[in-house]
Amino acid sequence: MEHDLTHGNVLKTIAVFALPYMLSYFLQMLYGMADLYMMGQFSGAAGITAVGNGAQTLYIITVTLVGLAMGTTVIVGHAVGSRRFDRAETAIGNTITLFMGVSVVLAAVLFALCPQVVALIGTPPEAVEGTAAYLRICFVGIPFIAAYNILSAIFRGLGDSRSPMYVIGVACIINIALDFLFIGHMGLGPVGAALGTVTAQTASVALALVWLKSRRTNIHVKRSDLRPQPEVLGSILKIGVPVAVQDGCIQVAFMFITVIANHRGLVDAAAVGLVEKMISFLFIVPSSMGATVSALTAQNAGAGKGDRARQVLKDAMTISVVYGCLITVLMWLVAPAFIGFFAKDPAVVAAGTGYMRSYIFDAIFAGIHICFSGFFAAYGKSYIGFAHNVLAVALIRVPGAWLLSNAYSDTLFPMGIASPCGSILSAVICVVAFTVLNRRGAFDKLAA
Repeated sequence: MEHDLTHGNVLKTIAVFALPYMLSYFLQMLYGMADLYMMGQFSGAAGITAVGNGAQTLYIITVTLVGLAMGTTVIVGHAVGSRRFDRAETAIGNTITLFMGVSVVLAAVLFALCPQVVALIGTPPEAVEGTAAYLRICFVGIPFIAAYNILSAIFRGLGDSRSPMYVIGVACIINIALDFLFIGHMGLGPVGAALGTVTAQTASVALALVWLKSRRTNIHVKRSDLRPQPEVLGSILKIGVPVAVQDGCIQVAFMFITVIANHRGLVDAAAVGLVEKMISFLFIVPSSMGATVSALTAQNAGAGKGDRARQVLKDAMTISVVYGCLITVLMWLVAPAFIGFFAKDPAVVAAGTGYMRSYIFDAIFAGIHICFSGFFAAYGKSYIGFAHNVLAVALIRVPGAWLLSNAYSDTLFPMGIASPCGSILSAVICVVAFTVLNRRGAFDKLAA
């Protein structure tokens, strides 16, 4: 099942790995898009806001777990690249032990603190009940969300991006069908959206385990591999924790922006909730390129192929920037129709259009620093990604959104400018860091 990513045409290898990942990402985004579509058809602004706020909160948890799992992708990739499959087995076993323990504790704590979480994000009074109901159900499902994402991280480390695509495809069909049943037919609102999401995630885990067991591979995880080993856990956490914190910081920034929007009123809150969900969907290429760079670079770093790793970074960034330019032009042309497909309220459509047209410029610049972050993580330097993201959030994204929101109360367009400005700062920091480290030969071979 493991795939060698250290040979062949670089651009072709990127495409072969990235396309299934993009489809997986696309299908996963359909979860939330289906929820919002059904809420938009069968509920009002309060229901949309409840699911939007709840989904944003859950997304913070998900991306943090995915970031932590980056350590597994990189360590497994290094092992596969150097053909040390015993190391991959130990890394996989320790990952399972670590994530299951963390996710169970996290689920219990967040379930108990649900009212405080709802209050913390500044949920409008009309949406408090729906947001709380949505989050309680989703918090119970955190172990299944964690399980799916660590299995996907393991697959990527093995060079296999297709298996997660097949699994998530089935889960997406289940989720959409349950949305029609729970939200459309039974009228359960946010509760129905949460039930559909958690049920689909549970199904995806079961299917992934069956799929993994049925595949032929050189890697066989034994019971002894599940026993925590400080050295292995340390290697995983050294890479994964900075990535998890950086991704968590970005999502916390989005949450602050949600809070800012919530204080502007129900219409702006609904508009920002919709656009944030759509942006996650539209960022499919930059996000996919980041994951692709980390997986391909990890194997090539493990094999001692620094030149090929740098070419992976260059080609992936080129793809991301070209896509970003195209999608920015497209959204300027079709933003009202795109947002209007999900919301029938003209005021929500108008507010969302302004926000989308400024925010979408981030698609151009985000791909640059996302690819760099994946590259740095593959060489065990994920602290660079952590540093530039924290600086961008603290200096530009959050304060910029707050200042511009207060300065322009009648439109969301200025508020959306803060995100691309934050990405520009991140991209500049990444270019400087790469240039300095590359001159020092940091990417010529993998540090011991």
